Amino acid sequence: ERALEAGTTLRRVFELVMNLRPRVDVPLILMGYANSFLALGEKNFAEAAAQAGVDGVICVDLPPEEGEDQRRELEAVGIDPILLASPTTTPERIGMLAREARGFLYYVSLKGVTGARTDLAEGIDQQVGRIRAASDIPVCVGFGVSTPEHAARVGAFADGVVVGSALIDQISSAPGRQEAVENASRFVAALKAALPSRA
Repeated sequence: ERALEAGTTLRRVFELVMNLRPRVDVPLILMGYANSFLALGEKNFAEAAAQAGVDGVICVDLPPEEGEDQRRELEAVGIDPILLASPTTTPERIGMLAREARGFLYYVSLKGVTGARTDLAEGIDQQVGRIRAASDIPVCVGFGVSTPEHAARVGAFADGVVVGSALIDQISSAPGRQEAVENASRFVAALKAALPSRA
């Protein structure tokens, strides 16, 4: 709702990525819903994303069985289609997701809707272990990761930590644009500092 109220469109997101791409060398991943991606058509979406400099796409509401065309078009232009697993994903399905995903597999750590939480779900490390037993694809964990302490705990066994709602809270609580940038910068720096260093 905030994005729509601010006039965000997929084409404006592509413009943002295009402007940001020359200044950063970290992978840039689009995360969104099928209706906005498919409205452009799978091929047009993939080509526009590649031209903008996108590295990966997470389409949260597109089941992999229905996303074959999109994955094929994304891979054709060098973009990783990133798939999701959850606490209810069966071992057989984890195997399929791990085979079809590129870049990493996004593990949604709890049932329900996304949002900042005070506590992490129980047993995330065992669930990530199930995925690792099926594949060597990197696993990133999100949903409910809200603090540097959460990031440190998840970073001890996952390859990456996804933080969304807590970052949005930092931005939306600021009285102005500059303060929002400063809040976000401090928060991301604190999350990064809490993660274990990788050799």
